[in-house]
Amino acid sequence: MSRYLYILFTSLLFSCSNYGQLTYITKLPKKMDENSGMVVGRDSTVWMINDSGGADKIYQINFKGKYVKQLEVKNAKNKDWEELARDIDGNVYIADTGNNANKRKDLVIYKIPNPDKEKGDKIEAERIEFNFPEQKKFPPKKKNLHFDTEAIFYAKDSLYLITKNRSHPFSGEAMIYRIPAKKGKYKATYLGEFIPCTDFSTCKITAADISPDGKTIALLGYGKLWLFTNFDLSNFFKGELKTIDLGIRTQLESISFLNNNTLLLSDEELHKSGRNLYSFSF
Repeated sequence: MSRYLYILFTSLLFSCSNYGQLTYITKLPKKMDENSGMVVGRDSTVWMINDSGGADKIYQINFKGKYVKQLEVKNAKNKDWEELARDIDGNVYIADTGNNANKRKDLVIYKIPNPDKEKGDKIEAERIEFNFPEQKKFPPKKKNLHFDTEAIFYAKDSLYLITKNRSHPFSGEAMIYRIPAKKGKYKATYLGEFIPCTDFSTCKITAADISPDGKTIALLGYGKLWLFTNFDLSNFFKGELKTIDLGIRTQLESISFLNNNTLLLSDEELHKSGRNLYSFSF
């Protein structure tokens, strides 16, 4: 069954469930209770990771919620893996950038070759290390807790990072940075910031992706979606913005374009809800 027919079938099967504007695809395996990043794989699958405390592995899961493959990532440690991105050659980037307390000085993104082509059970990672030059104290004052990052995407030889605001009181702004998508140590380049909204419970950015044609950038929050179009990449946050309330308030942590007009999303398990794979078409 093709991925599109499968999504249609499951949308009819679960049409009576309360998933807001999202279409339910499948329940993810129990081990993926803290899934935090996703990219589309081949043959109707996704590659996923768990966040802090999870194994140093990337998991391939099909649209029926079954494991296809697991790869141990060598030269890497899951301190707080929060996001996946993929480039045009199929390389995958694992963002070890979770930084809830804004204390970390060891932020790193691991680059692995196309996992779809790996025949063994291990895969070697290169290290892309970076820091935020604007952060002077570790941790900063509560009003300046801007350096947690759960959202990245790849475009034109660079990785774009969107920070998750943890300020007290909550100020709402997300900061945008860029680093080269190759092995090395870098100072992240600050590009600007925008305020998606100011509600603490839904307005923190938890994931990002760019469409295959490069014309749409999607940012995810706990129940909201922000779509940017008609933009210049270096300041995409100044492009045309559409805010979508997804009508669901689960802990949505992952997003990936299936095609130019369809997104895959997933959430962590919380209070016996979540740990699902969804789709959303626009």
